[in-house]
Amino acid sequence: MDRRTREYLSGRFGDYYRGVDPTLPPDPERREWGHIPWTDGAATTMVRHQSIYDLGEVPDFLEREAPRHVYFSAARYDDPGAAEMDAKGWQGADLVFDLDADHLPSVDPEAATYAEMLAACKDALRRLLDLLEDDFGFEDVTVVFSGGRGYHVHVRDEGLAGLDSAARREVVDYVRAVDLDVEGLVRTRAVDGVTRRELRTEGGWGRRTHRRLREFVEELRTLDEDEATDRLTAFDGIGEKGAATLLDAFVDNDRAVERGNVEVGGPGARTLVEALATETVAAETAPIDEPVTTDTHRLIRLPGSLHGGSGLVVRRIDRDAVDDFDPLVDAVPERFTRRSVRVDVTDPGRVELDGDTFTLDAGEQTVPECVGVFLMTRDRARKVKE
Repeated sequence: MDRRTREYLSGRFGDYYRGVDPTLPPDPERREWGHIPWTDGAATTMVRHQSIYDLGEVPDFLEREAPRHVYFSAARYDDPGAAEMDAKGWQGADLVFDLDADHLPSVDPEAATYAEMLAACKDALRRLLDLLEDDFGFEDVTVVFSGGRGYHVHVRDEGLAGLDSAARREVVDYVRAVDLDVEGLVRTRAVDGVTRRELRTEGGWGRRTHRRLREFVEELRTLDEDEATDRLTAFDGIGEKGAATLLDAFVDNDRAVERGNVEVGGPGARTLVEALATETVAAETAPIDEPVTTDTHRLIRLPGSLHGGSGLVVRRIDRDAVDDFDPLVDAVPERFTRRSVRVDVTDPGRVELDGDTFTLDAGEQTVPECVGVFLMTRDRARKVKE
């Protein structure tokens, strides 16, 4: 990034911060703070090991320094400004989850547009929130658009603050269904003196698989016999005889399906349940970034700050507004929508921003400032003299 571009962005970031009151985390005085300034050259320099007292009033600090990125620690410390981690006196940490479109198995970063990447990440966010709220019962959940390629979720339950990295990795493994024992979702138990196999329906991935089984049986009931047989025999390991047994057992036996009783389905029932469990995992896991959750000293972006790689706002989202949130509209700083700017586009292509789509050629062009800032922060354009 050349000097003119860097100075322009630094100045406009400072203008944005003038009058902005960012959302501070709970107990800000017990957290470490860090930021990345607009340094010269390709390398970035992280300034960290600061307490909020080193910064002063946060709004004043942001306006004065106009940093490229701003962070605070998920952890709370006795002395957050200590230069060495061992000297800080760790007290506990929020449980933080990070979803980044670059890490989604369904996304090819080289082929997908920025808008497509964010849409895929929104879908993963919904799955993550469903797991955290329905399976873990977490209530104090804060959702934040990262300003870049994804979302952060903060869980601030005091009962979780003391979890070490190993315990947090167990949460990650559950959310990502790592090494899930699919066969173990079916248990053998004695009922009225009779041994039978049952799907674990009380909670977790067993309950989720049971829900998919119920939905699958409802689908079978809408099909004629030949179609239902074809649907079942599409699963490896289920032949026509097994399909007939399953149809007799499940389609006409609501009670068995509701109880998760797979004994009545014969040998094909376990095959069906394992196949549905695999489908459930593929559809309902959340591909979170493991190191973010397991790192008990992690720095995370400050809501209300600007992301130096996009010019978008790191935006906190009300839980009931997640579905309607559009990052390419709702995270565009209003201050950057009021005028145009002239830039030299070095990486042409399409940009979707602020409710509009722009197809840009290489060379000097005048564009809305939010588009110009987006391009410059992503090294797709340079600032030129007006």
